Amino acid sequence: HQSAADEPPNWQRFLTARAGEQIATRNQSSSDVFVLCTGWAFRFLQLPDGRRQILNFLLPGDLLSVVTIFDKQFQFSAKAVTAIQLSGFVRSEILTRCKVSPGIQSAIGRCCVEESRAAGELAGVLGQRSADERIAYLFLHLMHRISARSVVRDHRYPLPLRQQQIADAVGLTPVHVSRVLSMFRDRRICVLSENVLNVLDHAELERIGAIG
Repeated sequence: HQSAADEPPNWQRFLTARAGEQIATRNQSSSDVFVLCTGWAFRFLQLPDGRRQILNFLLPGDLLSVVTIFDKQFQFSAKAVTAIQLSGFVRSEILTRCKVSPGIQSAIGRCCVEESRAAGELAGVLGQRSADERIAYLFLHLMHRISARSVVRDHRYPLPLRQQQIADAVGLTPVHVSRVLSMFRDRRICVLSENVLNVLDHAELERIGAIG
């Protein structure tokens, strides 16, 4: 039971979703800006023939997209990877606060820069790199983001992703992803098992996947 003092302000609300549940649909309008509080999700584009391209995986603290602060219509779809909780903030309230707060303006600016950088890197990786380089890049990208949010012990990173989701993020088939993961395991670079990525040779993973 919440007391009145514990209740969220009227410009904020909380939502939950089950693993696999869609939480946003491309071209849908919303008056709220959503932040992921717990769990994992991803943004994606669905193609007419049923294929999809995952644009980014979302971790706790991430906006669904910084663009949603300024555009009420989703330019993407989003789905929960695990059970999640979202916090929705009324867009008009955020924009009002942004006008009077340099701190909020700066935070939004940093989000814009990071989202643009990640999108540019992904385009380069998908357009120019081999299968093992793509997957190594994805792992390094997620490892960096996970490390920024929580303590990582023994080079073991929580990674609750299916091979299909990895495939949709790097433009490969699940069969091809399975082959690369087997190669990484056989070469003792890293092992993905039971939602944990165990990195055995960080230097080699970096050599394969780093883009400079």
